[in-house]
Amino acid sequence: MARFFLKHLLFLCVTLTVVSLLVFLLTELTPGDVARKELGPYATQEQVEILTKKEGLDRPVLVRYVEYVGRTLSGDLGTSQRFRVPVKDIIFDRLQNTALLAAVSFALIVPLSMLLGVAAGMREGSLLDRTILLGSAVVASVPEFAIGVFLASVFVVTLGWLPGTAPLQSGGRWPIAAQMVLPVAVIVLFDMGYVVSMVRASMVEVMRQPYIRTAVLKGMRFRQVVLGHALRNAMINPVTIILLQINYLVTGVVVVESVFAYPGFGRMMLEASLYKDIALIEAGALVAVFVAVVTQILGDLAYMLLDPRIRA
Repeated sequence: MARFFLKHLLFLCVTLTVVSLLVFLLTELTPGDVARKELGPYATQEQVEILTKKEGLDRPVLVRYVEYVGRTLSGDLGTSQRFRVPVKDIIFDRLQNTALLAAVSFALIVPLSMLLGVAAGMREGSLLDRTILLGSAVVASVPEFAIGVFLASVFVVTLGWLPGTAPLQSGGRWPIAAQMVLPVAVIVLFDMGYVVSMVRASMVEVMRQPYIRTAVLKGMRFRQVVLGHALRNAMINPVTIILLQINYLVTGVVVVESVFAYPGFGRMMLEASLYKDIALIEAGALVAVFVAVVTQILGDLAYMLLDPRIRA
């Protein structure tokens, strides 16, 4: 187990180093001066030259990259040109908002996906199986923005039951809980369709195994066969897939956050890209890669816990 964590920790460090270097070089080697990118197209040439000398942007790239790594390790992520605050303040504030959205969505996706996937897979070809499979295929194929517009047209425009935006501001007409209903619903519907299909496919494969057939022929109750023999084996692949959804829930819900004006990490990265906020883009890329690698490690760990052969 110690070897497992050491290997993945080394992989995490190498990945973050490579990504930080690539993002830093991309901001340096793309057309235009770095100072011009930070100040915008309407800055005068004198302002660009002043910022270039002030921040030492005329020095070699590798020298500035080493200094950037040193500042990052010390906790200095720079200042956001878009929000006019330190990067670490805005990025952690937005991460907290996205973490709240991800936690609520994940708490609904996991039990619902497992329930529907197992129910469909344990009786392959039945009416229930076909209905769940069709429903999951439909919601997984519809884009997030389309689901959001449809739900908003029904519950916001037609019925007036929910707010159309989720700025997470209390004290108004709508409480924060009501503001989060539509973003959570869109994420759950969109993501659950894919996860249900994976759970169902794994359950079907396990139910076809000889030991399941033997248990049924020996007179064991079907419920006991499913819960005692099929369920754990069927969860090996889906659990890793479910854990990998954390990466999507944290860094990939930019469409949902933009549609409902949710102040989250994905929307922040979109605004940083549009406004060419270099410091915020660099820090956000590192956070996104860190989340992706950590979720992969958690998936491998869960795979080891469920399958003793992997531990051996």
